[in-house]
Amino acid sequence: MDKKRVVVWGTGVVGAMVIAEVLDHPVFELVGVGVTRSERVGQDVGPLVGLEETGILTTTSVDELIALEPDALVHYGPTAQYADDNIRVITAFLRAGIDVCSTAMTPWVWPAMKQNPGNWITPIEEACAEGGASCFTTGIDPGFANDLFPMTLMGLCGRVDSVRASELLDYTDYEGDYEDEMGIGRPPSYTPLLEIPDLLIMAWGATVPMIAHAAGIELDDITTTWEKWVTPTDRKTAKGVIEAGNVAAIRFTINGVYDGREVITLEHVNRIGLDAAPDWPAGTGDDVYRVDIAGSPSISQETAFRFTDGSGRAPAVAGCLATGLRALNAVPAVNDLPPGWVTALDLPLIPGAGTIR
Repeated sequence: MDKKRVVVWGTGVVGAMVIAEVLDHPVFELVGVGVTRSERVGQDVGPLVGLEETGILTTTSVDELIALEPDALVHYGPTAQYADDNIRVITAFLRAGIDVCSTAMTPWVWPAMKQNPGNWITPIEEACAEGGASCFTTGIDPGFANDLFPMTLMGLCGRVDSVRASELLDYTDYEGDYEDEMGIGRPPSYTPLLEIPDLLIMAWGATVPMIAHAAGIELDDITTTWEKWVTPTDRKTAKGVIEAGNVAAIRFTINGVYDGREVITLEHVNRIGLDAAPDWPAGTGDDVYRVDIAGSPSISQETAFRFTDGSGRAPAVAGCLATGLRALNAVPAVNDLPPGWVTALDLPLIPGAGTIR
């Protein structure tokens, strides 16, 4: 089987880890790497990700990367906060007939979600039509932890009364932006972006209407809840210290309501220290993703992501790698699909060709 030639966009935490995997992968060939930050232009990607030189230099030029004629762009751009730049890069590849698998714009996990702005949707649809290409967006949450996992388990049931997908993580070693988005580390009076219901649903809730669609129902409403836990003592983190009196854990839910009851729930419990918010849900292990189905039969599944290579990297980082590899491993399947949007409901089983070697 010929290797799938891929361009990777982004050399942040996810992109760098995926590049290292691609360079040693029998199914994929790395042919180019795109970056947004000018200070990273012209660098050999090998040393950039801690490996030997490869001869592949980073570039900000979309045209140069398109000229390489890859089978796909695997896009690890910034979040939907930078939608215009993501759309600029992605539509250029789509118009050139190059499929895109991305983790950046998480509302695109379910493009039909009504909270998606039209100026985020129409350019992709037009570019796919013009180039005859496909666009797939995934993530971990939102993404496979609350679309692939729960919907696969629902397929083992005769009746589902409710399904809950939970992220239960300790953010002590996490270095992402949780202050402005979640309010962790802020005073309890602070209103973070995600506490605003419409923003929370748009940013994190796409899989709620997706699951409803897959189950053949139309939701009456999507609601949210938000709770904060204030630490009585100082707590050390990878980013500094959260002082006593500030928020050190948050819990939120996004709930799909059908026939007057909550039938689909996405839940997050993110805490600084495993002892924070002790009355809130936790996994049987630390740092896990859970699916709980009440039905016939009832099913519970808990998934943990870990590095066992002695590197000491945190579970959250292992989850980031899994996120990136979900997008990469989807490339052959996306190449085989007709032009347009691709969601988890369109993909066949992706068993990870070439992973056992």
